[in-house]
Amino acid sequence: MRTAPRAAIAPTAPAQVRPAAPPRIPFDQLWRPYADCGRQCGCDGGPQVGRARRVLRTVAGGLVLLLGVLLPWRPDLMARALLRALGIRLRVTGPAVVPGTLLVGNHVSWLDIVVMTALSRRAGGLRMVAKTEVATWPVIGRIARRQRTIFVDRARPRALPDTVTQVTAALRAGQAVQVFPEGTTTCGPHPVPWRAAFLQAAIDAGAPVQTFTLRYAHPAAGFVGDDSLVVSLRRVLAARGLSAAVLLAAPRPADAPRRELAARLSHADLPMS
Repeated sequence: MRTAPRAAIAPTAPAQVRPAAPPRIPFDQLWRPYADCGRQCGCDGGPQVGRARRVLRTVAGGLVLLLGVLLPWRPDLMARALLRALGIRLRVTGPAVVPGTLLVGNHVSWLDIVVMTALSRRAGGLRMVAKTEVATWPVIGRIARRQRTIFVDRARPRALPDTVTQVTAALRAGQAVQVFPEGTTTCGPHPVPWRAAFLQAAIDAGAPVQTFTLRYAHPAAGFVGDDSLVVSLRRVLAARGLSAAVLLAAPRPADAPRRELAARLSHADLPMS
């Protein structure tokens, strides 16, 4: 018996697999540098004080905030009082800050704002550049506003040139201005390239540039990755032996294009003590 031949089966086209959509990046982070920092950096380690000392620090910090609201404190005195209340010792080494200088250095923590404000008297008054969110932070925001901080809105990149113009005007007026060119916090072992935008202000104003390095003698100071301000503050309140050091280098002329200047200054040699 002859069987009918089987009908040929047309090959089916392979199913098209759509590529996965890339993760959405918040608009205010489109131009924010990425640092490979997080839990692996060990911010949760280090010696700690007892519960009673933590409570005393919390109360002392609250009193500083209350007095800061009621009394017209100088920003540097308020910052020094807050550091003392949190049990943080401050040490500054290197040459003095000359008025009309652009200060640039590494960014480790929200504590950097308090530390740099504490030495602003040494600079004859120091203005800072910070993200707009800092203005809403408790204690830190009040210090920043009193320091006449120049706020940069990371959700509006097109507004950056106007912010650079503000820095240029401040430098020309003889005011020292401090910037964190990394644009984000890092723990130290994972640095990111410096952003050059604000170095253009020094070039336009003919102002010198002075580099600094911030160092903390306790991992609890780190404010990286997904840390919240509350979690970081709890670590700081519990840290034993936390100290901050600001190492200042000699001022240098802004004598190169901004990107070349950023690459050069980010590798500048600083005193090690």
